[in-house]
Amino acid sequence: MGNADLRELAAIEPTTFEEIAGSVVAVDAHNWLYRYLTTTVKWTSESVYTTSTGAEVANLIGVVQGLPKLFAHGITPVFVFDGGVTGLKSKEVERRRAERERAAERAAEAREAGDAIEAARLEARTQRLTDTIHETSRELLSLLDVPVVEAPAEGEAQAAHMARAGTVEYAGTEDYDALLFGAPRTLRGLTSKGDPECMSLRGTLDEHGLTWEQLVDVGLLCGTDFNEGVAGVGPKTAVELVREHGDLWGALEAREAYVEGADLVRELFLNPDATDVDGFDAELDPDVAAARTYVVEEWEIPASEVARGLERIEESVVQSGLDRWT
Repeated sequence: MGNADLRELAAIEPTTFEEIAGSVVAVDAHNWLYRYLTTTVKWTSESVYTTSTGAEVANLIGVVQGLPKLFAHGITPVFVFDGGVTGLKSKEVERRRAERERAAERAAEAREAGDAIEAARLEARTQRLTDTIHETSRELLSLLDVPVVEAPAEGEAQAAHMARAGTVEYAGTEDYDALLFGAPRTLRGLTSKGDPECMSLRGTLDEHGLTWEQLVDVGLLCGTDFNEGVAGVGPKTAVELVREHGDLWGALEAREAYVEGADLVRELFLNPDATDVDGFDAELDPDVAAARTYVVEEWEIPASEVARGLERIEESVVQSGLDRWT
């Protein structure tokens, strides 16, 4: 999920859904889905999202719950899915797997102790995006006329690339590494209850007197999903080092430190594997009836769990049609 220490440096301003209404947002699909998936698992009985064959599709409830807020403000989400995971991220992937295993063990202990609330909280941490979740999410998004982009590598990098190209107005992710991938404007909090916040690359660079390349160097000194940082170097110290010594290499020499694979990670942020895409039709036309059939009949989600969400999607489509004629 990137280095949260970057928040200390990021230029972030609160915004409202009204202010970003009508925009096109490249959403980091894995990040967005995971947050709704874990929330659903935490607060919903397992029997609700588990089919008769044992398939767990809490993601379908999450999609139906999460899209109405965007649709209601005329926001066109473009879901960007990860491609292959770079080998540089293998340590981070292993760390997350180990965390899920520890959470599963602690959840079992909580259930044995009769602590259902703690068990549910920990169970949410064990979730991962399975093949079934990937497939059903894509199919449901298709039925709801939500554009999907398959990234050649990191979805977040692809979202940032689309924002830089002007294909979309914003990247949408909780990951602060969106700054390092060069996303001009990033919306955070799209999955939260309140309004989102907007993270500005230009504002961040201007505030600290850095170039984009130097900001990437700061990130590498702090640590990212792709590398471990330098011990004892936090974001403020990293900025001072890069400003004083010019770049990562000068900073490392001054600290007599080493970052494994630094040149590869630096290149990954500055020139990520991403593809150009065409623009998107902002007038979505979701097939709510087909989506309801897919979720309720094919995947056995109780109709009551998705009724209100689908109604809100339908209402937003009707309203957007009226707005175009007024």
